[in-house]
This record gives sequence, C-alpha cells and structure tokens, in this order.
Amino acid sequence: MNTAERKVVRTIAVASGKGGVGKTNITANLAIGLSKLNKKVLVFDADLGLSNIDVILNLATKYNIKHLFSGEKKLKDLIVDGPLGIKVLPASSGIQELTELDEFQRLRLVEEFESYDGGIDYLLIDTSSGISSNVAFFCVAAQEIIIIASPEPTALTDAYALIKVLFTKYHEKNFKVLVNDVKNEKEAADVYRRLSTAAERFLSISLDYTGYVPHDDHVPKAVRRQKALMDVYPDSEAAKSLLRISERLINDNSSNVKGTLQFFLGGLLNAKC
Repeated sequence: MNTAERKVVRTIAVASGKGGVGKTNITANLAIGLSKLNKKVLVFDADLGLSNIDVILNLATKYNIKHLFSGEKKLKDLIVDGPLGIKVLPASSGIQELTELDEFQRLRLVEEFESYDGGIDYLLIDTSSGISSNVAFFCVAAQEIIIIASPEPTALTDAYALIKVLFTKYHEKNFKVLVNDVKNEKEAADVYRRLSTAAERFLSISLDYTGYVPHDDHVPKAVRRQKALMDVYPDSEAAKSLLRISERLINDNSSNVKGTLQFFLGGLLNAKC
C-alpha cells in the first residue's frame, strides 16, 4: 500500500517521569476504551528492555521486539491479539542493550513499520519511565504526548522534569496531562494546576488537561488478575473515567490530525536522541 492510500493513524506516546504512577495500565485501558468506541488500536510496548503490557494483560507472546532487531521475525509476526480487539506489539524482558536503541535498530524499526498494514486508527506507545533517550525518541516521533502525573510529590516533580527535557532539548511544546490515582476531581485539578503553573512560569508553555482517573480498589484487583480493568470491571469508577478520556481523545482535534504511519516513521528517522 503506498503512502497516498494509507489511512490516517494517530500516534500517541504515553510517558511519565517516574515508575509506579500506572502508565502502562492506563495505556492498556485507553487502548481498550478506544476499541470500545470502534477504533482499531495497536499498543507498542516501547519499554524495550522490560516488557510490561503482555504481563498486565497475561498475553502469550512467543516472539518479541528482540526477534525483530535480530532479523529473525517481521513486525507482523510479533503482534498478538489483546482483549476486546486491541493488538499488542510486545517488548523483551531483561535485555539491557535494548534500553538505548542504536541507529541500526531505529532504521530497522522504521522499515518494519513502513511495511506494516494493519488497518489501525491509533498507535499507542507505552514508553519506559524516566528520562532516557528511548523515551525522548518515541515522544519526539509521536504526534501527541500524554504525560501521566499523580499527587505524589516525586511523581509531580519527575513529570515536570520530563516535560522540561522534551521542551528544552527536543523543542516539544504540546503536552496532554492525565492525572491518575486521585481522591476526586478537585485533587486532580490541583495536580494539573501545579504542573501547569510550573510549565508556564519556567518554560512558557501551556499544558492541556485531558482528564483524571480516581483511586479505585478495582484497579489493583484487575492487575492481580492480569486482566484489563475495562474488561473485567467496566462499571468501576476508574473504568468509566478512562472511557470518558478515550472519548475526549477521539473528539480532541481528530479532524486536524494529518498523516499516516508515515508521520510516525518520519519522526523516528528525524529524532536525534
């Protein structure tokens, strides 16, 4: 399929300044939320050295990203079916050399995505936590960036640090903020306000608020069952919030997003991280 015939694909990187804020769980459930809204979604586990998505969703994965870089398998051979119609591209586990991609591996990734024709509407990229070159690489390549924040002071500080690095070093100016694990809407608004105020004051950029997920005991229950929250507890408050955020993502500038996977590929090639 040539570029002109490819459908529009929105590429969204989901990132956080630190681990433990629920980034991977949110990515998986947003994918399911989008799927429930009749969108075809591929989740790319871009925490390449520490596979997480397949563990959270209890997916049987015979191959992973290391088989792509070794030349043993093609991209289409790695993708597995997840719950409620989503597709998942799994990472590898315990492969330290994949935590920092070299130029050859980046080119290999670009070639494989270029030949992939999965008919998807959304590509969600679950980046690793922290501020590594891989995180910057995938954030710069994506069309949109969602930063996961939480009320914990270190999580807030690290979220700001990630935004600062992406802005000062890579000239990224557009960020969506999703606040996770809060008591209520007021606490979520306060977290966003503090992060947004710092970004405006010290970086002169505005952050977009994309929603919040309340603290919900169903979340750890789903994790322990290795099931997606929106699959096993769809009526929980957290699941309802995630579905609302999924709806917001679809309605937020979707008509203005231009490009196909080629946009993502171009970003991958041009990202100097």
